[in-house]
Amino acid sequence: MINGRVALLLAALGLVGCSSRPTIPVASDQTLVMESGILAAGIIAEPPEMGSHELQPSASSRLFNERQQPVTVHYRFFWYDTRGLEMHPLEAPRSITIPARSGVTLYGSANYLGAHSVRLYLYL
Repeated sequence: MINGRVALLLAALGLVGCSSRPTIPVASDQTLVMESGILAAGIIAEPPEMGSHELQPSASSRLFNERQQPVTVHYRFFWYDTRGLEMHPLEAPRSITIPARSGVTLYGSANYLGAHSVRLYLYL
């Protein structure tokens, strides 16, 4: 009877673990995160450069499309405070279509005066 309860408990814990959302492990100094499909689609990206615009933290990153057809890329800027904690609420994801054999610049600005660093996440 005890073995049955242990097995049931382990099965329940396994289901709880399966329901959590997958995350992409990144180092704290990694400012650019790209899903593998981005490179396969012929997109090259530069890490975001952080600055400020009218006292508001901002960032930009240049993307290039090496393919003969346009590619739509989805992206989100994540902002962090001086302790490295992610600032909420998160920006909404955005999309941009990069024309064939062209480049575009992505821009983002933090809604938080305390933003100290930024990370750009790219996916298809």
